Amino acid sequence: MPAIVQNEVGGIIAEKGQLDFIIARAVQVILIHDIAVGVDGRNIFRTIGILPLDESLNTWLVGQYRFTINEYTWEIPEGGGPLGTEMLESAKRELLEETGLVAEEWTTLMDFHLSNSVSDEFGRIFLARKLTQLTPQPEETEQLQVKKIAFEKAYQMVEQGKITDSLSVAAILKVKLMLLEGKLIG
Repeated sequence: MPAIVQNEVGGIIAEKGQLDFIIARAVQVILIHDIAVGVDGRNIFRTIGILPLDESLNTWLVGQYRFTINEYTWEIPEGGGPLGTEMLESAKRELLEETGLVAEEWTTLMDFHLSNSVSDEFGRIFLARKLTQLTPQPEETEQLQVKKIAFEKAYQMVEQGKITDSLSVAAILKVKLMLLEGKLIG
């Protein structure tokens, strides 16, 4: 059983091992720092999202159950990047694992902070082009469905509220804007 320890910031008591330390206490918010650890034991420090787009303007969505919201969701391929690994390398790994795709051309779409009022989580979303289809290599813990759809259909799913994952929404809206501005072609 973990030892009970008291952290002097605000007199908060917690079980050791549940949290690393209390960073600050505001009038309405207590900020707690903890390290996220994936089911495989790796520390996850960055969020990675990839929007694959082929020459016919098709994209790939990954479907999976997300326990945090108790829903099955459709989203762009995404995952976490371990400390010490270049974000592009993590993106390449995630794309291959989840979809079986390998891309020759990579473009950073955006950097972001997922929710800077409660987290320091940093992430990057990539656009992957010039795609080759191989066999997906999902992690043992992943139960994924993958579908290739017209990018316009993915955009409509965002507009209809059928895609609500923040990385997916941001990536799809950004690519739609780039297409409208003529910055991307099929």
